[in-house]
Amino acid sequence: MSELSKLLEGVEVEWKALGEVAEIYGGLKGKSKNDFTDGNAKYVPYKNIFYNIEVDFDKLDAVKVASGENQYEVKYGDVLFTGSSEIAIEAGMSSAITNKSDFKVYLNSFSFGLRFNTDIEILPEFSKYLFRSHFMRKAIAKTANGVTRFNISKKSFKKLQIPIPSLKIKKEIVRILDTFTQLTTELTTELTARKKQYSYYREQLLSFPVGANCNSPEQVEWKTLGDVTSLITKGTTPRKYAENGIAFIKTEAFEGSYINSKKLSYIDYDTHNRELKRSILKHNDILITIAGATIGKCVVVPKEILPANTNQALAIIRLNENVNLKYIFYLIKSHYMAKYIELNSKGSAQPNLNLKQLNDFPIPIPSNKEQERIVAILDKFDTLTTSISEGLPKEIELRKKQYEYYREMLLTFPK
Repeated sequence: MSELSKLLEGVEVEWKALGEVAEIYGGLKGKSKNDFTDGNAKYVPYKNIFYNIEVDFDKLDAVKVASGENQYEVKYGDVLFTGSSEIAIEAGMSSAITNKSDFKVYLNSFSFGLRFNTDIEILPEFSKYLFRSHFMRKAIAKTANGVTRFNISKKSFKKLQIPIPSLKIKKEIVRILDTFTQLTTELTTELTARKKQYSYYREQLLSFPVGANCNSPEQVEWKTLGDVTSLITKGTTPRKYAENGIAFIKTEAFEGSYINSKKLSYIDYDTHNRELKRSILKHNDILITIAGATIGKCVVVPKEILPANTNQALAIIRLNENVNLKYIFYLIKSHYMAKYIELNSKGSAQPNLNLKQLNDFPIPIPSNKEQERIVAILDKFDTLTTSISEGLPKEIELRKKQYEYYREMLLTFPK
């Protein structure tokens, strides 16, 4: 910490308006829907810019560009920005071009590029951190105007002031922040590998041919989910929400197998006890999304957030007391349930499960000892890969916060 403070102590930095040091250019123009089928050239899509601080050249899309067309090419050192978004704070997300390409690359029409003048020495590796810093994101968001969709005003954007420290300082800032980024990347790669491993073992452990246990010679009893539950019902959507009160769980609060308490909604006590009485949750209820793109996502309701309630997009599964909760939960999370959903959703406008289909879901029941063995193995993987209080997700979140802290400190210069 003291070494970092010394790095910035007495640093002289020049502040310049973007309009003074760079030019702005637009994305592809004059293109129809057909031009994006069987294209002969590559362009940077909107999502590539939005989700990456530096452009990922492995994720380019194709477009038809005729010889001699008047289109801007993106180049090494440029910074690309998304032109609009549904909310102002997400407009103008940036992504720097930190690699040189041996082929022509263009920009999607919903974004714009920033190209620094040749006499301005701005490292693209420095740009990728600068334009994603909190103070620059806040300033960029203020240049967005709109009601239902917010668009960046180029006139206001050009007036934004950026700090230009010496080349030595820029290089040192990049070196430090690259180290933090690399740590997060390594952890994310590790998490991806462990998730694949978890998925593989879960499917192996929960694969039961009808009438026999593939992992041992003992027999497996087959029942339906309705046979092992005391309740299967849907939640209820309230007429209004509250700023605080009773926890109200939506799918957006699901993170892996856990509920993120920071993403809960709330309802008042009267709504909970009267209007939504039939969907009052209990400890260890299983919640599963039964419609839409997130169908099949599920969590176990923890004691810490009770009293709680949920909406009609989620089904409530309450198991009998003599049933191994974790075993049934992992079975519902597995590809076995995903295949069941796919089979029962064919022909529908969007995938969905009704309560009868949930009741009829076939459940293989091995011996108690075998269930405990399966749960013990999968518990370790689940904690490692999905827990937001333990395991790799927590470690990645801590590293991201550490990176953001040092990024803000290193990019805070006196005006």
